[in-house]
Amino acid sequence: MTDVISAVLLISGGLIGVAGAIGLVRFPDVMSRVQAATKPQTFGLLLILAGAALRLDVMAAAGLGLVALFQTITAPVLAQLLGRTAYRTGHVAGLARDDLAEPEE
Repeated sequence: MTDVISAVLLISGGLIGVAGAIGLVRFPDVMSRVQAATKPQTFGLLLILAGAALRLDVMAAAGLGLVALFQTITAPVLAQLLGRTAYRTGHVAGLARDDLAEPEE
């Protein structure tokens, strides 16, 4: 039973990662690509790590838990930095609300 659950987690994590990679290539603008680069990739990696952790002993699974923790901490920071850099270099257009714009006088 553990093999089946592990296989389902590994395959679904891989499919989510592939879907995120396709979105990264296919989406038209920077902000959509940042979304595709962070959310599905992180969730796919977490599923893959969970599937691998089911097959390992407790100490190795704890190491995978640390990988998952660092990934969930660093992915939003990276997305924020990429989005802000894209905004400051002028690659973001068509915002409905722009909180970073200079106030008009």
